[in-house]
Amino acid sequence: MAYADIAAFFPILLKGAVVTVQITLGALLLSTVLGLLLALMKRSPLTPVSALAGTFINVIRGLPIIVQLFYIYFVIPELGIDLSAFQASIIGLGIAYSAYQAENFRAGIEAVDSGQIEAAKSIGMKSALIMRRVVLPQAIRIALPPYGNTAVMILKDSSLASTITVAEMTRAGQLIAASTFQNTTVYTMVALMYLALSLPLIFGVNRLERFFAKSRQGADQ
Repeated sequence: MAYADIAAFFPILLKGAVVTVQITLGALLLSTVLGLLLALMKRSPLTPVSALAGTFINVIRGLPIIVQLFYIYFVIPELGIDLSAFQASIIGLGIAYSAYQAENFRAGIEAVDSGQIEAAKSIGMKSALIMRRVVLPQAIRIALPPYGNTAVMILKDSSLASTITVAEMTRAGQLIAASTFQNTTVYTMVALMYLALSLPLIFGVNRLERFFAKSRQGADQ
């Protein structure tokens, strides 16, 4: 692995890494909003609402992410909605992972002690207020570990955006390798750069887990 090659390839891969981070953050935000909405819908006392959310989650989880990306990028424009490859990648990944986020949030909500909900009702709090002030703060803390894992998965699966021509890090590596035939150097650099992006995220989530665990222990004492 020649240092001259590394110096030449790194700026190109770095530009791809910036796009990778943008896709990851956009998809994470979209999946979080949709996932929370789906989790609340699935717990709705209205059967049609709950059934609709459950059906959506099952369908999305049953489809390969790459198929969802292809559908959004190639099919949606035929309906008159023009999307760039970058926009399609964020929407596709966001929708795909909203189903997993929904299950993360639902599990967190259901793990909250029902006694606290009953106590809140006994002092006259409405359901929406209970959800916002009592349930969701605790549910988010409980859901943090799987949420962090999902964020890492989105980061890694952002590489699928290369299949619809988004110039993210994997695509940049493919183009460099195809033109230079330096496969070992290029893909080793790509792998290391993904690790450089993933590991801080993993360590950050672990630190938050320990922080919340200490906070909970302090509250219990």
